[in-house]
Amino acid sequence: MRLFYTPDIINDALLPEEESKHAIKVLRLSIGDHINCVDGIGNLFKCSIKAISGKKVELIIHEQISEYNKPIAQLHIAIAPTKSIDRFEWFLEKATEIGISEITPLICFHSERRILKLERLEKVLIAAMKQTLTSYKPTLNQPVEFNDFLSTSSGNKYIAHCENPKNKLSDVLVPKEPSTILIGPEGDFSKEEIDAAILNGYKPISLGSRRLRTETAGLVACHTAQLIQSNYSTT
Repeated sequence: MRLFYTPDIINDALLPEEESKHAIKVLRLSIGDHINCVDGIGNLFKCSIKAISGKKVELIIHEQISEYNKPIAQLHIAIAPTKSIDRFEWFLEKATEIGISEITPLICFHSERRILKLERLEKVLIAAMKQTLTSYKPTLNQPVEFNDFLSTSSGNKYIAHCENPKNKLSDVLVPKEPSTILIGPEGDFSKEEIDAAILNGYKPISLGSRRLRTETAGLVACHTAQLIQSNYSTT
């Protein structure tokens, strides 16, 4: 499937400049060729190329499919960015491929990275969305301080930490309901952060007996949540 990201296709039936370049220069597409477009918010459009002019590719929309590959439940992971940006980008890519709805970079007491170039990270999300043939692009929020985030989150709330919590995520996550999972930085959450999260309704959870890197913990949480949702949908 030839899939292109066209966030404004409803208002303007054109491929964005970067996508147009890929269609013309890399794929060598021409007038009349059929492609598929997604807007990142759940819609798939079956299109054909109407015209090519310079760096612009004009489209004809033949069919719109709503809620294409819609996730069973919303999953929001608030995660401390890793010191190595490559590792954080790896998390974003793989979490998008598995199926995540929203990511919030979380600034914690032990955080080693507090500044992110979101434009670059958005490109990682778009590429991963296209790779997996889904029509939903995860929302990437601005970095936020830990305590500020606690007052804004909703749904079923969990905090993964290394202080031997009794419950495993796989045992307590509620199927078919939105979930928010907190993942800490290298060095874990501070005791004060864990206590504050619990006071704000977060359930302490474990991701297993092994001590995981931040990006690995985030991916395990994402995979565990999606596996539970998938198993629930088939029962």
